[in-house]
Amino acid sequence: MDPIDVSMTMVWSENSNSSVPPNTTDVVDQGWILVQNIIPPYIFTLCALGLLGNSFVLLVYLFQKDRLNVPEIFLGNLALADFALLTCLPFSAMNIRNNFNWPYGEALCKIVNSSVIVNFYTSIYIIATISIDRYLALARTMQTRWLRRTLYAKVMCAAMWILGILMSTPSLVYRTVTYVEELGTISCILGYGPAWQLSHQIMMNVLGFVSPVLIIVLSSSAVIRALYRRRKGACAYEGSDRKATTLVYAVTILFLLCWGPFHLFTFLDTLCELELLDETKWGHALDIGHQVSVYLAFLNSVLNPALYVFSGQYFRKKLRAIFRKAKPENRRGSDMSLYQRSVISTYINRTEQTKL
Repeated sequence: MDPIDVSMTMVWSENSNSSVPPNTTDVVDQGWILVQNIIPPYIFTLCALGLLGNSFVLLVYLFQKDRLNVPEIFLGNLALADFALLTCLPFSAMNIRNNFNWPYGEALCKIVNSSVIVNFYTSIYIIATISIDRYLALARTMQTRWLRRTLYAKVMCAAMWILGILMSTPSLVYRTVTYVEELGTISCILGYGPAWQLSHQIMMNVLGFVSPVLIIVLSSSAVIRALYRRRKGACAYEGSDRKATTLVYAVTILFLLCWGPFHLFTFLDTLCELELLDETKWGHALDIGHQVSVYLAFLNSVLNPALYVFSGQYFRKKLRAIFRKAKPENRRGSDMSLYQRSVISTYINRTEQTKL
């Protein structure tokens, strides 16, 4: 089963043993009716909210006059990856509404699904990198200052985009539009064999979930321990530390809640492929579960702006600065020289990089 394009759950009979047979029971039919009635409106709502939130983040970074610092470079790339991923989801919604017939041709079949995979991996690994950066900023501020340079952040983001492109290569090569006789649909499916499929699912679980989760959990735990030690050593617990701790918990829990069910169903499907689970008992549950869980996972792309950006103190300051500059009374300029404003802006950038 293709771990990303599960909007085609009914149509990978050439690639998976969990396809829905032609003669389905009433219970199975009812399950797919619910999927076709609920999932498309949910996708369109998801896209509208996610595209609005992520585009707002990108516009704020675009219109600010100061240079982006390290957290902003990561957050900007995360917003871009989430934005690009969400632009592909309406094709899946229309595919479901069209009774799982793909009406857009083979070129879009390859491009859309490959783009989803690119942005899926890029988004997840940027989230993991943000957790590492938060650890360096809050727990190892002085020791690792040289690591938190904008040049290194840009190189890391470029490497993650290249990794996402490499991970999408199988979909770009093997994705094709074909007629599935058992289901009577013209579908966008993956044309590789069972061995490739099994390897792909294992790779998805390991590289797309287990590894990022380990990074996020370890980094978050280290941050929380560092903030706890700071609280014990100080007379008062700073508000910024408390907010940072809350955000660390929220990020980790949100990631697990959104992506955990999808990867659980992928793992169970792998067990069916290895004949460790009875496919006749699990097949339908896995089909419906994949349909629901993948779009729950994409909810993470909608909530990322709120967690990573809107809750950030420095982002709110930039937003207020943009609004102040947009006011007519501020367009006439001020008595402060351009050089003075540049010096102050540079100082603020350096002192605020540790804030989220």
